Amino acid sequence: MLSTRLGHAHLGDRGSFFAAASVAALALWASGSPSIVYPVYTSDWGLTASLVTIVFAVYPISLVVTLVVFGSLSDYIGRRATLLIGVALIGAGVLLFAVAPNVVWLMLGRVLQGAGVGFAMGAASAAMVEYNTGSPGRASSVNTAATALGLALATIVGGGLVEYAPFPLHLSYWVLFGIAAVVFVAVWWMPRGLTGAPPRDDAPATRWRPQRVAVPRGLRVVFAVSALAISAGYAMGALLLSLGSQIAQDLIKTDNALVAGVALSISAIVIGVVAILARSLAPRTSIAVGGFSIAAGLGLLVLSAALESLPVFVAASVVAGAGYGWLFLGGLGLISRHAPVHHRASTLSAVYLVAYLAQGVIAVLIGQSATALGLEPALDIWAPVIAAIGLAASGAAIATSIGLRRRQAEAG
Repeated sequence: MLSTRLGHAHLGDRGSFFAAASVAALALWASGSPSIVYPVYTSDWGLTASLVTIVFAVYPISLVVTLVVFGSLSDYIGRRATLLIGVALIGAGVLLFAVAPNVVWLMLGRVLQGAGVGFAMGAASAAMVEYNTGSPGRASSVNTAATALGLALATIVGGGLVEYAPFPLHLSYWVLFGIAAVVFVAVWWMPRGLTGAPPRDDAPATRWRPQRVAVPRGLRVVFAVSALAISAGYAMGALLLSLGSQIAQDLIKTDNALVAGVALSISAIVIGVVAILARSLAPRTSIAVGGFSIAAGLGLLVLSAALESLPVFVAASVVAGAGYGWLFLGGLGLISRHAPVHHRASTLSAVYLVAYLAQGVIAVLIGQSATALGLEPALDIWAPVIAAIGLAASGAAIATSIGLRRRQAEAG
């Protein structure tokens, strides 16, 4: 529904909420779009596992740089303007993938994608909190489900197009470019105010300028737990998105891109289901459960490679996906509840900065290990490391929850 509350036609709160959610879905679709095509690049262009993961890692590195410089931008110029910049850059990056003749173009495309998501993710998350008309946990739940939908579409649609349509190196990106154009139009109709609580036309008190990423005082413990939880999920994503389809192809003997895509999408689908079903779960409880689940899922992933078993790989995707869903839902819910409204985007951007930095570093190290030692030994090394990050997030959530209850008891 369109509203004219600010003197011009624009989406209402509900429409703006879902427009922001579509940006989150687009961001993760763009992030995961090359994952199912990596084996084709490997066979057609002769790319090594190390080079593939460097292409993957260019994305979070670009994203981190963008967050450092522009993480607070939407708190000054508004959610809509920042989202438009982000979606435009994502679309430009996808366009480079669609016409790429070599790996240099892929890297340039990943730079633009990373920059676009750096502009978009913090602003989209903040907009969903501010335009939320439902329960307090709805924004985090729908945000998690939207990102899961984006990942699922990246692997399923990409896998089907790579396997059964012409131009396997390019067509899936043209489809995604069309989706990006639709999302851009949806964001264009969002209100032009600074935030969505309620939409405003007033300018911020000070002009925006690049500034260091900072966490408001009093939020550092909450920030640490939230960032650790989301980092654990993103680290697992680095493993599955950069090497997952290659694991399915080389270790589980599945050479059908659609089968590999569906196997990888199971994890994303489970993330979305968890996001909806667990929306009323307390954030720290969600993080505690998620850390243990992601560790179990990574253990099953190692087992699937050792047994060359597709059913065990699917089971790993289910368990790890549930863990990611709980971690992301809990981490996002925890920081969203405590971030001050006029620093919400910058605080959320700081969380994403830590998580994407961890993802980029781990992706490069996984790729170097896979090139030097082989895919299965690299999996044996890095799956336990990522599992340990998940367990650390669980431990931090449990410890802070106990401390919170103790302080409440003393105050009472």
